[in-house]
Amino acid sequence: MKPKSSQPKEDLPGFSRAPSLVGCPTLGVGFGLRRPLFQETMAHTQLIDWLEITPENYMGKGGKALRQLEEAMSRFPLVSHGVSLSIGSTDPWDEQYLSQLERLFEHVNPPWFSDHLCFSGINWNYFNDLIPLLRTPDVVNHVVDRICFLQDRFQRPVLIENASFYLEYPENKLSDSEFHAQILEKADCGLLLDVNNVFVNSQNHGFDPIAYLNDLPLNRVVQIHTAGHHIYPEGRIDTHGNPVCAEVWDLLDYTLSVTRPCGVMLERDLYIPEFDELRPELEKIRTLWEKHYATEQKALVSR
Repeated sequence: MKPKSSQPKEDLPGFSRAPSLVGCPTLGVGFGLRRPLFQETMAHTQLIDWLEITPENYMGKGGKALRQLEEAMSRFPLVSHGVSLSIGSTDPWDEQYLSQLERLFEHVNPPWFSDHLCFSGINWNYFNDLIPLLRTPDVVNHVVDRICFLQDRFQRPVLIENASFYLEYPENKLSDSEFHAQILEKADCGLLLDVNNVFVNSQNHGFDPIAYLNDLPLNRVVQIHTAGHHIYPEGRIDTHGNPVCAEVWDLLDYTLSVTRPCGVMLERDLYIPEFDELRPELEKIRTLWEKHYATEQKALVSR
């Protein structure tokens, strides 16, 4: 496989990645692997450097799913982004889920894995949604313990993603940025920073997205998501079903000026168009990546 990702610049003033995350490889421009676009994705190794998979689509699966996974592995580095870990839940861990995830990782060997900072079930009832957590010191400690368990068990970096949220609990004691910052530092884990979620939340809850970013420990940003959203009379909804808006592109540009992530990727999960409609967005990510990263050098990951 051909190398083409750029290495991070070393001249970002004051930047030093958290020691526990230094070993994460630089991947470049990524794309979320989606079955309707599988063949087109496989054919665009010059446009895409790496792929993000949803592990639940492959855990314990054979047949076509396994064949597609094998083909993707032969062409791209893969990272895992789950939707069902329910990191913040008070339920015991689902041992069947963790065991299947372990077997998948033994096969794929992702350099890190991620899931959302939320919970998605309680009392073994699964909601098929990302429910925001109460932001209190006790919940911080609870989540930190859960993340440390995952890092000990899987022996690879865990990233938490900042999720979109549409309500504020009256019992909240911490801002969203304070909540994330405390968990990231205490658990010594990485951040999957979704810049679209930051923007959506800032518009729905009336805060400055730049100030939010500056409150985070940006040396823990390993991966960045960008995506589109929908605007409704009641507010903005993170749907991954529209093109990325200008404000989110600006936020990504700023984020890349103050961080050194290992990869930036495009998500599209709803109203998936033809691949050619997504090409300009992938090219835009490449342009911003190259703007903030050094000229082409040999990648850390052999392509």
